[in-house]
Amino acid sequence: MPKRHLWIAFMLAVGIVPAQAETIQVTIDRLVFSPVTVEAKVGDTIEWVNKDVFAHTATVKGGWEVMIPPKQSVSLTLKAAGPVDYFCRFHPNMKGRLVVAP
Repeated sequence: MPKRHLWIAFMLAVGIVPAQAETIQVTIDRLVFSPVTVEAKVGDTIEWVNKDVFAHTATVKGGWEVMIPPKQSVSLTLKAAGPVDYFCRFHPNMKGRLVVAP
């Protein structure tokens, strides 16, 4: 009987251990987000690394915006699932996509 209790406790513990969140880098170089499409999970962090000499943004139309100064990096933790298309407000031809799983 005690072994059964240990097994149940183990199964409960396995079920409640949260998945490890990741930090995913998106490099900005020569007016390009790279990679263009990122697959991530809710709780992951996106870090934009701006290698250009001018500022960029990661802007979601009707949503959030992240200002990314030249030669710096900025992070954002993903809080909702779903596809997210973003662009640079200063350079609208720069586009990226986040595919966020629950």
